[in-house]
Amino acid sequence: MANKNTKPKEAGRPVAGEAPAGGLAELDELDELDTDVTPACENLAGGVALAPAAADPASTGAVETITQVTLGTLPERPQTEPGSGAVRATATSMPQTTVEPLEVPVQQGTSPRRQREDGPEPAAALTSDRLLNKVAAPPVGGWRLWLYKASFGSVNVGDSDKVRLERAQDNLIASRLGERTRFVPVLSRKGGVGKTTVTTLLGMVLADTREDRVIAMDANPDRGTLSDRSPGSADFTARNLVKDRFNVTTFSQLSNYVARDGSRLDVLASDTDPTVAQAFDDSDYRAVTDILSKYYSIVLTDSGTGMVHSVMKGTLEKADAVVLVSGGSVDEARLASETLSWLEAHGRHDLVANAIVVVNMSGGETQVDIAQIEEHFRSRVRNVLRIPYDKHLAEGSRVELAKLRPATRLAVKELASLVVTELQRR
Repeated sequence: MANKNTKPKEAGRPVAGEAPAGGLAELDELDELDTDVTPACENLAGGVALAPAAADPASTGAVETITQVTLGTLPERPQTEPGSGAVRATATSMPQTTVEPLEVPVQQGTSPRRQREDGPEPAAALTSDRLLNKVAAPPVGGWRLWLYKASFGSVNVGDSDKVRLERAQDNLIASRLGERTRFVPVLSRKGGVGKTTVTTLLGMVLADTREDRVIAMDANPDRGTLSDRSPGSADFTARNLVKDRFNVTTFSQLSNYVARDGSRLDVLASDTDPTVAQAFDDSDYRAVTDILSKYYSIVLTDSGTGMVHSVMKGTLEKADAVVLVSGGSVDEARLASETLSWLEAHGRHDLVANAIVVVNMSGGETQVDIAQIEEHFRSRVRNVLRIPYDKHLAEGSRVELAKLRPATRLAVKELASLVVTELQRR
């Protein structure tokens, strides 16, 4: 008689203490199923699901679905060795993520320049070109200036090409020449061709345009006239400077020996006393130029007419460029050309090739073909320049740039630009 408290057995599930209907074989199948599914479920906690090769397909699909939801990718299946129940796990392909650089937010009101690698800008970055609004300068003169004033500055057509070229020429004359002093002798084998006048004009334009110091010294062994053409008056001469050279140690002391009046050009005069027995020689010239080289950037030398005099040796040895003055007559042009031949005969081909020949028309109108003279010198030197006749220069008195004709002033400026260009090549 059956017991009423005994529950009916569920189909397909054994009761504790009783063997299943299929015997031991069915128990083995249940054990294998528990063994295969359990490790796969346990590995989910670690983020990797290992599905055994002998697992039930339905169970394996469930595990893979969970893995995809959890990790976002499906790892590789582990491999099992045949004939063994152990599972050998292989390396799984984990998802690769790209780390983006962190962007530091810039606070509102902070300049992006503070975030530069080299740090904030220095104070030197605050230049006038960067901070000031560029306003075109008014024209120099002519109808362009009238139009600018009539329109109350609203119409500015700028300067003419002529004015711009003059401004560029001034910038060339004012350009720097380096740290050492440059020496430029002015030569002529014949007196009366305007050598001293050319020296004075050249020195005045250089001194008025440049920011450094320029001096013209009279190295004529005999009586020189450089101080007579210069605006200033000289109380001392080059010979006085030679005698006191060991006591002159500052520029303020040297300024007592030079003349400057009405121009920025300093002038060192020669002896004017006719009773002086000893002429200015080579050793005197070297002693004076050694002192001048400490305080001046350009030294112009008004040389004498004698090419074989001893003072000419030191003059040519220190020369960086040569200005040769010729007159408009036949003999003056021939003597100037012979001066170039003398320099070539004494091994100064470099001075001849870079020499500047000035044809001075101080004598006024002439029957000589000046163009032929210029053509002759162009075959021997680099630059040839003509200074036209000027009434102010023909007076033979003190030179004033303001009294020169415009054509004469332009010619002298061109001479100064040619000299600076030659000095820049040294």
